[in-house]
Amino acid sequence: MYQDLEKTSAKLIEMGYSINDPWDVVDAFEDMVAKYAGSKYAVAVDNCTNAMFLCLKYLNAAGEVSIPKRTYLSVPQLIIHAGCKPKFVDLEWKGMYRLDPYPVIDGATRFTRNMYVPGTFHCLSFHIRKILPISKGGMILTDDKNAVDWLKAAEYEGRDRRVPHDIMPEPTICGWNMYMPPEQAARGINLFLSLPDVNEDCGGSYKYRDISEYKIFKV
Repeated sequence: MYQDLEKTSAKLIEMGYSINDPWDVVDAFEDMVAKYAGSKYAVAVDNCTNAMFLCLKYLNAAGEVSIPKRTYLSVPQLIIHAGCKPKFVDLEWKGMYRLDPYPVIDGATRFTRNMYVPGTFHCLSFHIRKILPISKGGMILTDDKNAVDWLKAAEYEGRDRRVPHDIMPEPTICGWNMYMPPEQAARGINLFLSLPDVNEDCGGSYKYRDISEYKIFKV
């Protein structure tokens, strides 16, 4: 895995990126995806579920959050963990949908050029069954620089990921362990560079069962 990171770092230098430490590889991956998607910024995380969770926490979400009855099981669970209540609606969707009323997009089954929905926190999945199959990973697309600064601290225990661990910097916020390791970013870059500009959605309501009747969501 570390050899792949070194090879990818060398490739990125040839492409014009400044690579001085492994985290620069994550930065480069974020830059590539943001330009591809059409957003100003991108924040790499460990999966799409945590991407949406972090966005709801940043927005201080409260109350009901409407989602389709047919979606991935972790979505209502992350809503509950974020301190909200999932409201299931009968909605047909393909590629993406919104966690209404918040500007958070579950875009786990879409990855194509200019996919970003302006003004939103558009969350992506790089699961092994998705269009960019790193194995597990995700990203948040946004135009909000303040959000980027908060999200990058929040995903890394409230710290600056560039400060060496042995220095043990004091966290600025109480965060979580939800970052994407440089090795995963390197794999993502290698897959991304061979990906077409246009890709068909790999999922929608037709792929999921109705989870609204599960007992754990009746409380």
